Amino acid sequence: MGKPYTLDELLAIAVAREIHDYENVVLGVGVPMTAGALAKSLLAPHATLMMESGIVDIRPLLSLNNIADAHSARGFSYATDLFSAFTATYRGFVDVCFLGVAQVDKYGNLNTTVIGDYNKPDMRLPGSGGAADFISYARRTVLTMRGGAFVNKLDYFTSPGYLEGGDSRDKTGLFPIGSGPTALISTKGVFRFDATTKEMYLATIHPGVSLESVRKDIPWNLKASPDLSLTERPTDEEIDFIRNFAPELSAGRELTVELRNAAVKKKAELRAGKRPGAGGRL
Repeated sequence: MGKPYTLDELLAIAVAREIHDYENVVLGVGVPMTAGALAKSLLAPHATLMMESGIVDIRPLLSLNNIADAHSARGFSYATDLFSAFTATYRGFVDVCFLGVAQVDKYGNLNTTVIGDYNKPDMRLPGSGGAADFISYARRTVLTMRGGAFVNKLDYFTSPGYLEGGDSRDKTGLFPIGSGPTALISTKGVFRFDATTKEMYLATIHPGVSLESVRKDIPWNLKASPDLSLTERPTDEEIDFIRNFAPELSAGRELTVELRNAAVKKKAELRAGKRPGAGGRL
């Protein structure tokens, strides 16, 4: 049978399986970092993992808080700078990058800037960072979604996928031919992009998830592969790695937020000279 697992764990493992041996990989924090560490340890030992900050060929010790987290320096081959990391991408040395999704349309165009009106937003997001550059110039891009939304029209166009679909991306002359998103992996399934139309379709569905529940989240008429199958279940070794490397991911978002808030509160109380959870002085 194998060990039980969560859909968050399956998401990270499915992302790791997108990394091929001997590839040059740019990682971000969160799910991509966990997936990269898993791939390097179990699936693609000769892949070269690098951070946007310029730390190259890393073997991360644990899940990182930011792109310059010192834990990313474990086992690294060399360190350069942010400018050189981006230049390597522009020159075609990055095989695959991973980007999180806040909003995505059917052609893989992304919004990570703002939800709602730009001048009076419902939510201000982190912005592009290196996302627009990496999806523009990496040979391929894998998108990850844990809490984002599929939309017909982005509230803000941050990063270019396949623009209006078809050959519209290649016809601009702005991007390497054949580049762009190749997969979007969510907690419900693995989506890929049609070779001709570039429209997103459902390639595999996670065990325990219905096709109706996937389509409920998507405002267009989502196509599914004629060979739609279940996403391959994780191995026990993959599950154990995730739980040791990033236990907060295994715990789920709600519990992680609850634990993080409790830890922040405890630190604040200690700084104020109070006993944690009590109202009086020590």
